[in-house]
Amino acid sequence: MELEEVPVRPPKPAEAVVKVSVAGVNAADGYFRDGRFRTPLPFIPGQEGAGVVTAVGDQAKTVKVNDRVAWSGVLGSYAEFVVSPEELLVPVPAAISDEQAAAAMVYGLTAHYLVNDAHKLKRGETALVHAAAGGVGLLLVQMARAIGARVIGTVSSEEKAQLAREAGADEVIVFTRQDFEPEVKRLTEGKGVEVVYDGVGKATFEKNLNVMRLRGMLVLYGMSSGSVLPVDPARLLEKGSLYMARTTLAHFTATREELLARTSALSGMIAEGKLKLRIAKTYPLADAAQAHRDMEARKIAGKLLLIP
Repeated sequence: MELEEVPVRPPKPAEAVVKVSVAGVNAADGYFRDGRFRTPLPFIPGQEGAGVVTAVGDQAKTVKVNDRVAWSGVLGSYAEFVVSPEELLVPVPAAISDEQAAAAMVYGLTAHYLVNDAHKLKRGETALVHAAAGGVGLLLVQMARAIGARVIGTVSSEEKAQLAREAGADEVIVFTRQDFEPEVKRLTEGKGVEVVYDGVGKATFEKNLNVMRLRGMLVLYGMSSGSVLPVDPARLLEKGSLYMARTTLAHFTATREELLARTSALSGMIAEGKLKLRIAKTYPLADAAQAHRDMEARKIAGKLLLIP
């Protein structure tokens, strides 16, 4: 990735130009960079951020110049300006900073749909959250605990284990020292968990099937360790009539009404102190490549942000 000057195109009728205050760094940005997610080359990475509207198309109805907005799913966000369809821009309340807004979009919206829709978590259920100290994981743990669920988290180090505990995890397994499969079985007295939330993918998949209760749910929402290999549905039967879903945020913010409802709920939780965001590190836009190296080394827990 290289820093270059490119012109800012004028907005189409239902688009807006936004001066980017903060851009978020996400695992999916790395997938675009390395080719797992395909897009025509050359391209500007990044798909979330926050900033101020500087121009609007002549048919724009939901935003106006000087509005503070945030977004996700707008490719090209590692930039000083982004041009977005107006329907993808959401208002940022005065009580929320641009950094908080940017940090909450992809990770916060993902955690929200996971516990509310992909598997509607209930009080008293037990959830296994992989990468519990990651960007999504820390928010997912907090939301699950707020619902009243028991949370078992997996992390790679004792430092991350402490972060997961501080977020509310009831039990934390350091998978570099303990095999999570027998530990989850021990912690659930052999019964297993109602749901596994997994953004890791290939490395955890096989053991996930062994730690789920009868008719349990496996929600795959990422693939940081690689894609899961094809699965014979008969295996889900053999393991206890299990359910499995592979989800993505775009399908849970498919309408503007749903997007606004989720972002409003998130903003309220942040403003009231019910959801704590961990912004781990900020970088100048020119250091985007280093941010990707740090993200993929998995040594920094929390959200990474770029400042144009």
